[in-house]
Amino acid sequence: QVQLVESGGGLVQAGGSLRLSCAASGRTFSRNPMGWFRQAPGEEREFVAAISLSGGSTDYADPVKGRFTISRDNAKNTVYLQMYSLKPEDTAVYYCAAAKFPVRNSWLAREYDYWGQGTQVTVSS
Repeated sequence: QVQLVESGGGLVQAGGSLRLSCAASGRTFSRNPMGWFRQAPGEEREFVAAISLSGGSTDYADPVKGRFTISRDNAKNTVYLQMYSLKPEDTAVYYCAAAKFPVRNSWLAREYDYWGQGTQVTVSS
């Protein structure tokens, strides 16, 4: 089992920055590919970013490319999502996710086995 706890969300003006953190506990963190997803009110949960076990490979959804950066610190059992140039359309609950095994399609929510409770990000215009 892996337990995930997100933090770092909040209210920010458009153009601002936030860094989300996801602290993992349970089975060895470094074995889990990790991802960030988000869900806006009335919308489906959507992929944001993913990172491989070692952190050497990352993937991003088109709307966030060039603005968001995913990283991980396996020594601290933590994955991060640094968000720059935030836009009102980035407003959503952001979820951290972990997979038991290497994933083939990192953008698919069904590839992930563990989820955090989410942290709210609100970007005002």
